[in-house]
Amino acid sequence: MAANTTFIWSGLNKNGQKGQGEIVAASQALAKAQLRKQGITAKSVKKKPKPLFSTFAKGVKASDIAIFSRQMATMMKAGVPLVQSFEIVQEGLENPAMNKLIGQIKSEVSAGGGLASALAKHPKHFDELFCSLVASGENSGTLEVMLDRVATYKEKTEALKAKIRKAMTYPIAVITVAIVITGILLVKVVPTFAQTFQGFGADLPAFTLLVMSISEFMQEWWLAVVVAITLAVWVYFQATLRSSKFRNRVDSIALKLPIIGSIVQDAVVARFSRTLSTTFAAGVPLVEALDSTAGAAGNAIYARGIRQIRDEVTSGTSLYLATRGTGLFPAMLLQMTAIGEESGALDEMLSKVADQYEAQVDNAVDSLSSLMEPIIMSVLGVLVGGLMIAMYLPIFMLGSVVG
Repeated sequence: MAANTTFIWSGLNKNGQKGQGEIVAASQALAKAQLRKQGITAKSVKKKPKPLFSTFAKGVKASDIAIFSRQMATMMKAGVPLVQSFEIVQEGLENPAMNKLIGQIKSEVSAGGGLASALAKHPKHFDELFCSLVASGENSGTLEVMLDRVATYKEKTEALKAKIRKAMTYPIAVITVAIVITGILLVKVVPTFAQTFQGFGADLPAFTLLVMSISEFMQEWWLAVVVAITLAVWVYFQATLRSSKFRNRVDSIALKLPIIGSIVQDAVVARFSRTLSTTFAAGVPLVEALDSTAGAAGNAIYARGIRQIRDEVTSGTSLYLATRGTGLFPAMLLQMTAIGEESGALDEMLSKVADQYEAQVDNAVDSLSSLMEPIIMSVLGVLVGGLMIAMYLPIFMLGSVVG
């Protein structure tokens, strides 16, 4: 089956008025045929040109998958056939990578395959949890309900991630700019002052001498410093991707960091509660739900703990006792789990826990953002202000001597 292409058309509509637009079709001939069906007399139909910077085109993000889930859930609830739902979603997409992904899934479903099996062929974008919920919906005949639950789950988890990312973006950006400005001052501005100070014929302050030494080092080795920092960042990301031991170590350190550690822990607990609540409410057996939850934990330490819970539940231990045995989860979650097991409303209790901890993360992130702003300003003042003081200190000393 030929891949769909976006065409740009211009011509006359059925009222004889000039118009132009876009249409998605497998070929130019089919595009013209579709336009004729709509009563449009096309004068020109040509392929939509690729963007100038198509090499750097954005890929498929988790937020794109969340939006796709909600769109599919809405259309399935409205009774729109599955394949037609894919076509409607695909027509409104501007991201070429997402358009291609939806096209591939639509082709597999059109050929007679199940939606869950089609999604499972793209594990990078649709995790085990997503696929198991869709499969459960297909088997029980409640696909629209499952898609709605998946969409809600994705929206809440992505909102939580976005909140944390937003809080970290500002300080990282400010610190990066501060480092760049400091580097420019050391390489370009300080040497000018140093040449001026050579004619003083007097001893310079120790602070000024220190800054001039750093400046001389940066002038000679600035390229090596930039390469070293870039290499260190690259090595970190490669080690995170390839080494499970390194990931475990990073996740362990993240949980122990002051202030940030408690936010990470609350976020993981919220994700655990939300994932387990969603899967259990969908009718997925508890052991399978725990397996999916471990994969979506987002922290290697907690993922290992959740797998330990799964093993104990498999051997007949209650979820409450198995969870308490890990020593990783807070008292509130344990209490609500015990109440949920006794009352038969485990999914509802876990959902309430998720709401509570998501709210805690929101409040903690807001507080952290407010706290970090004055700290960042102080760091900037020390870096830039310190350099300026070091450079003007000899001038002040000279002025006092002359006076």
